[in-house]
Amino acid sequence: MMTMKSKTLLDLLPVFTNDFPASFNLTQVVAGVTDDSRKVMPGFVFVAYSGDSSDGHKYIETAQKNGAILVVGDKPAQQLWLPNYVQVENSRKMLAHLAAAFYGHPAHHLTVIGVTGTDGKTTTANLIYAILRHAGIKAGLISTVNAVIGDQVLDTGFHVTTPDAPAVQQYLAKMVESGLTHVVLETTSHGWAQYRVDACEFDIGTVTNITHEHLDYHKTYQNYLQAKARLLESLSITKPKSSGQIGLAVINRDDASYEALSQVGVPWAVSYGFKHGSTVLASDYTATEAGIYFKVKLEDSETELTVPLYGKYNVSNCLAAIATSVYGLEVPLQTATQALSRFGGIPGRMQRFSLGQNFLAFVDFAHTPNALAVTLQTAQQIRQSMVSAGKPAGRVIAVFGSAGLRDREKRRLMAEVAAKNADVTILTAEDPRTEDLGAILSEMSAAAISNGAEEGKSLFSIQDRPSAIRFAVRLATEGDIVLCCGKGHEQSMCFGTVEYAWDDAAGLQAALAELLGKNGPAMPLLPTTPGFIARP
Repeated sequence: MMTMKSKTLLDLLPVFTNDFPASFNLTQVVAGVTDDSRKVMPGFVFVAYSGDSSDGHKYIETAQKNGAILVVGDKPAQQLWLPNYVQVENSRKMLAHLAAAFYGHPAHHLTVIGVTGTDGKTTTANLIYAILRHAGIKAGLISTVNAVIGDQVLDTGFHVTTPDAPAVQQYLAKMVESGLTHVVLETTSHGWAQYRVDACEFDIGTVTNITHEHLDYHKTYQNYLQAKARLLESLSITKPKSSGQIGLAVINRDDASYEALSQVGVPWAVSYGFKHGSTVLASDYTATEAGIYFKVKLEDSETELTVPLYGKYNVSNCLAAIATSVYGLEVPLQTATQALSRFGGIPGRMQRFSLGQNFLAFVDFAHTPNALAVTLQTAQQIRQSMVSAGKPAGRVIAVFGSAGLRDREKRRLMAEVAAKNADVTILTAEDPRTEDLGAILSEMSAAAISNGAEEGKSLFSIQDRPSAIRFAVRLATEGDIVLCCGKGHEQSMCFGTVEYAWDDAAGLQAALAELLGKNGPAMPLLPTTPGFIARP
């Protein structure tokens, strides 16, 4: 168990490739590391870099007034004329390494399993975590939803991205202090592009898939792929640990990214999927109202299992978790499959809600064209299994939107996907931000109509999300499947520049309770809701 000790500037010196000025007092105690000048207190190290919307170098004076003893940036020192300034080549990357040094390089005392991908990474990270816990391994979890350290669950933010570098290192340090030996760390493309996890010393890198997403930020699919690939590239530079050296890449053989990722130089790799040649191979997938059934084969072992999750994509997530734990951590296959068959699910990931209604209702995080397609296809498969069991053949009713100030092409693609795979599409608000919500929905409606949707019959646009969900459940009849997509576990929605409290799960349950005349949560309200009053 590692004990956190006070650090001085001398302890941080090894992460720099350049020398400190001779005038520096290296015995000064460091109180913290941050890139936010507002968080600086006496003894802090402040790291400045040019961000997407502002330049941190502009806030150096504020940081110094607040007590920064060292300022790190990537602008020439002669432009700033500061006595306690050190210029580095990449200050974003330096932030991660300074934070790691401040917390005593906690990743070096853990087996670190990184999970990335466009869709399924949160589920896969939680599945791996569940397997490790079932195997008796002392593991922690850091996801875009929360950080789990023993019995402590910490919220990691409103929206889905990797926590910043100091927060990640702090979580890792707490895990080491708590006696944990392993951590499952979900990483996003933004997190890799912004070097937030560069000092995490990954032992295993697991990739779910890489599809159309975040091109507003990365500009091209190739840039996006390269950001994800940094997880695998990092495996070769992880130094040996007392627990051994693993260096395993786990890659989805069914995904279009497989060929490119299989060319990344890694110590060793395994694959998973439905395709022949996968190291961990799935077959005989069957969708049921209760979950997914499939067979899994690796080398000379084969078994079958039922997992209380929905969708063929979750078979892939289970395979990724099995490959990671069995090959990377030598967990017995039987132990892994036992853990999966008892898995309790994840909030906002194909999460089912029933108050006694005669139709199925789910909340799902699907917010990309690929994720929406597989979610709708999953609903179609569930419907078919219900028909096979002698139940009525209902409709698939999808409620979703597309975010403002994000990848604009996604709006058209998601509307097209819904027009082809849902029986009824209800377009609504989903973080419009400073864009005009009506214009977003009009753009999506046009795409849906051009792909066969009929306005007023199979296509509706309702700006207010609470009203859209109410409309969906009131429209539903016996055997239908209602899907509220796009927000999942998230607890807010952005209008303008303000985050307003919003929870799809509460909204769906409130609508069902109203429909059935039962007690339930109050319907959350949004700025689009008639009578909405903003509370401070």
